[in-house]
Amino acid sequence: MPMSNDGFFAEGDRIQLTDPKGKMYTFTIIPGKEWHTHKGWIVHNDLIGLPEGSVVSTSAGLQFTAFKPLLGDFVLSMPRGATIVYPKDAAMIVGVADIFPGAKVIEAGVGSGALSISLLRAIGINGQLSSFERREDFADIATENVRSYFGTVPANWSLTIGSVQDSAVDKNYDRVIFDMLAPWECIAFAAEVLRPGGVVLAYVATTTQLSATAEAIKEDGRFTEPLSSETIVRDWHHEGLAVRPMQRMIGHTGFLIVSRRMAPGVNVLARRRRPSKGAYGVPEE
Repeated sequence: MPMSNDGFFAEGDRIQLTDPKGKMYTFTIIPGKEWHTHKGWIVHNDLIGLPEGSVVSTSAGLQFTAFKPLLGDFVLSMPRGATIVYPKDAAMIVGVADIFPGAKVIEAGVGSGALSISLLRAIGINGQLSSFERREDFADIATENVRSYFGTVPANWSLTIGSVQDSAVDKNYDRVIFDMLAPWECIAFAAEVLRPGGVVLAYVATTTQLSATAEAIKEDGRFTEPLSSETIVRDWHHEGLAVRPMQRMIGHTGFLIVSRRMAPGVNVLARRRRPSKGAYGVPEE
């Protein structure tokens, strides 16, 4: 059952309870069930019909603030096979790749389905997401996570087990997103399936992967100069005049490298720049 969106809790909704210390607990509202703590319990039926932002109490008086979990909360708590794409990176991917309602998107490397959920939300019911995953166990976990989030498997999502470059797909995709170990092996594939002006984006973990992907994009000759970035998020503490950065932060998780498909037969304009010393090895004497 999909989660309701009217601001009130209903049967089948995921609910997130937060105690005064900030610890969160998440479960699905099922009539007739009880949620137990070390200090009493909460009857699920008593939650149905309450508005989000309510304060609920256990039978022993322990209080919690109740909300439906945000997408980031859901992703961080869902079952994992592969490492998830963190919410900060998923948000940047959707923004940097300009994933829009109605877009036709290929996703290579599904993992646990975190990015798939973000892409499906961004493309809406009129878009199309074609996902590919080599490992069947990852594909199974991703499918269940997508089903759990949306309440059903969206009709505009297909998940194929196998390598994306070995699959027969249509042309004229708007976006190609790579979350895989060797995206540089699939740049030629991206050039074949993308429409002119389409975007290819790769999410990689190491500088070695970043360099190999960037060079593959440049050597292909059908893409603009690739741009690379990483996103670092730091929370802040504020209590009266005591304002300071938190001691813990979400630092490096991955790099984004993005480029756009040139029109067929059009040469890329050479970038005017002086390479740094030693960028391409030591010259022979």
